[in-house]
Amino acid sequence: MQNTLDAALGPSHLICYEDRKKLPYTNAVIHEIMRYGNIVLITIPRQAVKNTTVLGYQLPKGTLIIPNLDSALFDPKYWETPHQFNPGHFLDKDGNFVAREAFLAFSADKFIDSHRVCLGEVLARMELFIIFFKEVNTQIIFGSTMKPHPYKICAVLQSLKPRQKINAAEISMYF
Repeated sequence: MQNTLDAALGPSHLICYEDRKKLPYTNAVIHEIMRYGNIVLITIPRQAVKNTTVLGYQLPKGTLIIPNLDSALFDPKYWETPHQFNPGHFLDKDGNFVAREAFLAFSADKFIDSHRVCLGEVLARMELFIIFFKEVNTQIIFGSTMKPHPYKICAVLQSLKPRQKINAAEISMYF
Protein backbone atom coordinates (compact mmCIF):
# COMPACT_ATOMS: atom_id res chain seq x y z
CA MET A 1 0.00 0.00 0.00
CA GLN A 2 2.77 2.44 0.88
CA ASN A 3 4.48 1.88 -2.50
CA THR A 4 1.18 2.58 -4.29
CA LEU A 5 0.73 5.77 -2.29
CA ASP A 6 4.29 6.98 -2.91
CA ALA A 7 4.10 6.20 -6.64
CA ALA A 8 0.82 8.08 -7.09
CA LEU A 9 1.37 11.04 -4.76
CA GLY A 10 5.02 11.19 -3.75
CA PRO A 11 6.50 10.38 -0.33
CA SER A 12 5.79 13.72 1.34
CA HIS A 13 2.28 14.45 0.05
CA LEU A 14 -0.42 14.99 2.66
CA ILE A 15 -3.41 12.86 1.69
CA CYS A 16 -6.77 14.45 0.88
CA TYR A 17 -10.09 12.98 -0.24
CA GLU A 18 -9.62 14.01 -3.87
CA ASP A 19 -6.55 11.75 -4.02
CA ARG A 20 -8.81 8.68 -4.07
CA LYS A 21 -9.16 9.15 -7.85
CA LYS A 22 -5.40 8.59 -8.19
CA LEU A 23 -5.48 5.58 -5.86
CA PRO A 24 -8.02 3.09 -7.25
CA TYR A 25 -6.38 0.09 -5.56
CA THR A 26 -6.41 1.82 -2.18
CA ASN A 27 -10.05 2.81 -2.66
CA ALA A 28 -10.78 -0.84 -3.55
CA VAL A 29 -9.00 -2.06 -0.38
CA ILE A 30 -11.09 0.28 1.79
CA HIS A 31 -14.32 -0.90 0.14
CA GLU A 32 -13.30 -4.56 0.47
CA ILE A 33 -12.53 -4.02 4.17
CA MET A 34 -16.08 -2.69 4.62
CA ARG A 35 -17.56 -5.58 2.59
CA TYR A 36 -15.56 -8.42 4.09
CA GLY A 37 -15.46 -7.01 7.63
CA ASN A 38 -19.16 -6.18 7.72
CA ILE A 39 -20.28 -5.93 11.35
CA VAL A 40 -24.01 -5.39 10.80
CA LEU A 41 -25.83 -8.46 9.49
CA ILE A 42 -29.24 -6.84 9.16
CA THR A 43 -30.35 -3.22 9.11
CA ILE A 44 -33.03 -1.38 11.03
CA PRO A 45 -36.46 -2.67 9.96
CA ARG A 46 -38.36 -0.54 7.48
CA GLN A 47 -42.00 -0.45 6.46
CA ALA A 48 -43.24 -0.05 2.90
CA VAL A 49 -45.15 3.26 2.78
CA LYS A 50 -46.82 2.32 -0.52
CA ASN A 51 -47.23 -0.72 -2.73
CA THR A 52 -43.83 -1.28 -4.28
CA THR A 53 -41.61 -3.75 -6.09
CA VAL A 54 -38.19 -4.72 -4.71
CA LEU A 55 -35.97 -6.96 -6.84
CA GLY A 56 -39.03 -8.29 -8.67
CA TYR A 57 -41.10 -9.01 -5.55
CA GLN A 58 -44.41 -7.19 -4.99
CA LEU A 59 -44.60 -5.70 -1.49
CA PRO A 60 -47.94 -4.28 -0.33
CA LYS A 61 -48.09 -1.08 1.69
CA GLY A 62 -47.32 -1.78 5.37
CA THR A 63 -44.99 -4.73 4.71
CA LEU A 64 -42.15 -4.97 7.24
CA ILE A 65 -38.79 -5.06 5.45
CA ILE A 66 -35.64 -6.28 7.23
CA PRO A 67 -32.74 -6.15 4.75
CA ASN A 68 -30.07 -8.81 5.25
CA LEU A 69 -26.81 -7.05 4.35
CA ASP A 70 -24.74 -10.16 4.97
CA SER A 71 -26.56 -12.09 2.26
CA ALA A 72 -25.81 -9.38 -0.32
CA LEU A 73 -22.21 -8.82 0.74
CA PHE A 74 -21.34 -12.54 0.51
CA ASP A 75 -23.58 -13.63 -2.39
CA PRO A 76 -21.57 -15.57 -5.03
CA LYS A 77 -23.93 -14.16 -7.65
CA TYR A 78 -22.37 -10.71 -7.09
CA TRP A 79 -18.85 -11.49 -5.80
CA GLU A 80 -16.31 -13.74 -7.53
CA THR A 81 -14.72 -14.87 -4.25
CA PRO A 82 -17.27 -13.86 -1.58
CA HIS A 83 -15.54 -15.50 1.39
CA GLN A 84 -12.04 -14.23 0.60
CA PHE A 85 -10.60 -10.77 1.10
CA ASN A 86 -10.19 -9.59 -2.49
CA PRO A 87 -9.84 -5.87 -3.39
CA GLY A 88 -10.23 -7.00 -7.01
CA HIS A 89 -13.97 -7.10 -6.37
CA PHE A 90 -13.86 -3.31 -6.82
CA LEU A 91 -11.44 -3.09 -9.76
CA ASP A 92 -12.02 -3.55 -13.48
CA LYS A 93 -9.57 -5.39 -15.75
CA ASP A 94 -7.57 -2.16 -16.19
CA GLY A 95 -7.20 -1.57 -12.43
CA ASN A 96 -9.79 1.23 -12.23
CA PHE A 97 -12.12 1.47 -9.23
CA VAL A 98 -15.64 0.19 -9.91
CA ALA A 99 -18.61 0.78 -7.60
CA ARG A 100 -20.66 -2.40 -7.11
CA GLU A 101 -24.45 -2.40 -6.80
CA ALA A 102 -24.36 -5.24 -4.26
CA PHE A 103 -22.08 -3.20 -1.96
CA LEU A 104 -24.50 -2.08 0.76
CA ALA A 105 -22.15 -0.84 3.46
CA PHE A 106 -24.23 2.22 4.29
CA SER A 107 -27.79 1.15 3.58
CA ALA A 108 -30.00 -1.28 1.74
CA ASP A 109 -32.58 1.49 1.36
CA LYS A 110 -31.34 2.23 -2.16
CA PHE A 111 -33.08 -1.00 -3.27
CA ILE A 112 -36.32 0.17 -1.70
CA ASP A 113 -36.22 3.90 -2.47
CA SER A 114 -33.42 5.32 -4.62
CA HIS A 115 -33.77 8.72 -2.92
CA ARG A 116 -32.97 7.41 0.55
CA VAL A 117 -29.36 7.21 1.56
CA CYS A 118 -27.46 7.30 4.83
CA LEU A 119 -27.14 10.98 5.75
CA GLY A 120 -23.59 10.48 6.99
CA GLU A 121 -22.41 8.37 4.04
CA VAL A 122 -20.42 11.10 2.28
CA LEU A 123 -18.70 12.19 5.50
CA ALA A 124 -18.02 8.59 6.54
CA ARG A 125 -16.42 7.77 3.17
CA MET A 126 -14.20 10.85 3.38
CA GLU A 127 -13.14 10.05 6.94
CA LEU A 128 -12.45 6.39 6.16
CA PHE A 129 -10.24 7.33 3.23
CA ILE A 130 -8.24 9.96 5.12
CA ILE A 131 -7.97 8.01 8.39
CA PHE A 132 -6.82 4.92 6.47
CA PHE A 133 -3.56 6.76 5.76
CA LYS A 134 -3.06 8.27 9.20
CA GLU A 135 -0.38 6.51 11.21
CA VAL A 136 -2.01 5.37 14.43
CA ASN A 137 -0.20 5.74 17.74
CA THR A 138 -0.90 2.41 19.44
CA GLN A 139 0.93 3.32 22.66
CA ILE A 140 -1.33 3.77 25.64
CA ILE A 141 -1.20 6.12 28.61
CA PHE A 142 -1.35 4.22 31.90
CA GLY A 143 -3.36 5.66 34.73
CA SER A 144 -6.46 4.64 36.65
CA THR A 145 -7.64 3.62 33.18
CA MET A 146 -5.69 3.01 30.01
CA LYS A 147 -6.32 5.54 27.25
CA PRO A 148 -4.90 6.43 23.86
CA HIS A 149 -2.76 9.48 23.29
CA PRO A 150 -4.69 12.66 22.43
CA TYR A 151 -5.62 13.00 18.80
CA LYS A 152 -5.78 16.49 17.33
CA ILE A 153 -8.04 17.52 14.47
CA CYS A 154 -8.69 20.82 12.79
CA ALA A 155 -12.22 21.55 11.59
CA VAL A 156 -12.69 24.64 9.45
CA LEU A 157 -16.14 26.10 8.85
CA GLN A 158 -16.37 26.80 5.12
CA SER A 159 -19.76 28.50 4.97
CA LEU A 160 -23.24 28.34 6.35
CA LYS A 161 -25.80 27.53 3.69
CA PRO A 162 -29.42 26.52 3.97
CA ARG A 163 -29.99 22.78 3.70
CA GLN A 164 -30.28 21.53 0.18
CA LYS A 165 -32.17 18.50 -0.99
CA ILE A 166 -29.92 16.03 -2.78
CA ASN A 167 -30.81 12.69 -4.27
CA ALA A 168 -28.96 9.39 -4.34
CA ALA A 169 -27.79 9.89 -7.93
CA GLU A 170 -25.98 13.10 -7.00
CA ILE A 171 -24.25 11.45 -4.05
CA SER A 172 -23.24 8.30 -5.94
CA MET A 173 -21.40 10.33 -8.57
CA TYR A 174 -18.68 11.00 -6.00
CA PHE A 175 -17.93 7.31 -5.59
